[in-house]
Amino acid sequence: MTDEELFTVVGILPQEEAAPPPQKRRRELPIISMVLLAAITFLCLFAELVMTKDPTYLDLANFSHAPSREFLFGTDTLGRDIFSCIWYGGRISLFIGFVSTAVSTVIAVVYGSVSGMAPQWLDSLLMRLTEVMLSIPELLLIIFIQAILGPANVLSISLVIGLTSWLSIAKVVRTEVRQLRQAEYVVASHVMGGGFFHVLRRHLAPNFVASIMFMVVMNIRGAIVAESTLSFMGMGLPLEVISWGSMLSLAEKALTTKAWWIVVIPGAFLVCLLMCVTNVGNYFRKSISRKESHL
Repeated sequence: MTDEELFTVVGILPQEEAAPPPQKRRRELPIISMVLLAAITFLCLFAELVMTKDPTYLDLANFSHAPSREFLFGTDTLGRDIFSCIWYGGRISLFIGFVSTAVSTVIAVVYGSVSGMAPQWLDSLLMRLTEVMLSIPELLLIIFIQAILGPANVLSISLVIGLTSWLSIAKVVRTEVRQLRQAEYVVASHVMGGGFFHVLRRHLAPNFVASIMFMVVMNIRGAIVAESTLSFMGMGLPLEVISWGSMLSLAEKALTTKAWWIVVIPGAFLVCLLMCVTNVGNYFRKSISRKESHL
């Protein structure tokens, strides 16, 4: 009897246990959400390719017109074609989501990095200030700052949402920087004369950007929801600026006239977009958690 027959390995080999089947990984990828998100974004960016009417034209002879062959999604109480407004207004909603997220991410990365690299007393002061601001409802802060700035427009509302949605990301960045600041390559960069922004760009940001990716993606969703909520309350964009939120601000008139399509169709597109963004964000979160568990 040979040695191979005497000694046999029973059970699952470590190689088989460590490598999950590729079919399972493919199933976890939110393909449907990514395709829908890409399709909506593409059609909004190139709205002129699919618009059947001028979205800004007030056709008072056909206001609150039900969906038909001429008006695919019907018209609103101002006579605007909802099908064309969906793609034209989605461009504004996406612009607000991405611009406000860019503003909040830049502020969070700089603020969190300063707090993480600062001495203990300054770090504690900056974090207490962050916690105080987190205790105030974000929507209330947005309304207060927007009231100071005056009438809302696309840029001002993007800036206001960005200025109020960076706090949670900053806390995560600060925690990551506190763990990285004693690393040899960070200390060596300081000793060789590297400034704060050089160290942040070359050594710190590449190590914590994956940790905040989920929160950045979810901030896009939060910004779109905030704009829609403000417009629905009558405190956001004016009616002449077409966005999904300003379209939903006509809900009260639509319900009194039983024109359900004015509310349901823009709301369905908004919910679809938010669900797609949420699924993509959850995929990033699970991917990050899986990588951290393997370390």
